[in-house]
Amino acid sequence: MSDPILLRQDDNGIARLTLNRPKQRNALSLGLMAALQDEIVSIAADRSVHVVILDAAGPGFCAGHDLKEVRANPGRSNYESLFEQCSNLMTGIVRLPKPVIASVHGIATAAGCQLVASCDLAVAGAEARFATPGVNIGLFCSTPMVALSRNVAAKHAMEMLLTGEMIDAQQALAFGLVNRVVAQDDVANATQELAATIASKSPLTLAVGKEAFYRQLEMPLDDAYIYASKVMTENMLARDAEEGIDAFLEKREPVWKGE
Repeated sequence: MSDPILLRQDDNGIARLTLNRPKQRNALSLGLMAALQDEIVSIAADRSVHVVILDAAGPGFCAGHDLKEVRANPGRSNYESLFEQCSNLMTGIVRLPKPVIASVHGIATAAGCQLVASCDLAVAGAEARFATPGVNIGLFCSTPMVALSRNVAAKHAMEMLLTGEMIDAQQALAFGLVNRVVAQDDVANATQELAATIASKSPLTLAVGKEAFYRQLEMPLDDAYIYASKVMTENMLARDAEEGIDAFLEKREPVWKGE
């Protein structure tokens, strides 16, 4: 019996999802994308989970789409279904009302780089490498471009997309693709510590803030302030906001209820 292609482990409000196709460098097969999307849907409704860590087994984080599977199923309708599924997965991560942190080692290329860019935060090992190399095989990384261009400056994104060359972890940090670079052996612990810090906050506040962050990004400045003001008003009326303010004034730790 083969090992599951996606693993999940929950602990203290943190769900760790592990891509588990190490021999294929965790290439995003149709099955792996479906399994990951199913877990995202499940976690969205799971009140016990406050933060998600996305990591991978084996020597690399994710090598992109499974090109052997892609070439075995040619045709317009199959390609349309593939990229629709991938797009739904990436937007599902963005719209999940829980922060998602990528824990990256080895390579994250093409749709794997897209996966990192779609997460809210990313911690990378010093030896990690990133690329959108589709141009090297005659296939511009158009769907990875969507997530990449929303994380890094336009000229950095275009350089990655047009050259297909690898960038190292420090370049990814300078570009804004990852938040932190740590020693390779410290990636798991550093990611866990970051997740634990976030998981200690009000889950309602995390959900409100994540949704508002991505929505306001697409708005003109004046509209963004109008929208954000409405969000803050509703947030102020929430029980957790009242508890948090009272706890601050009373110099005690808040007790969150997610309400």
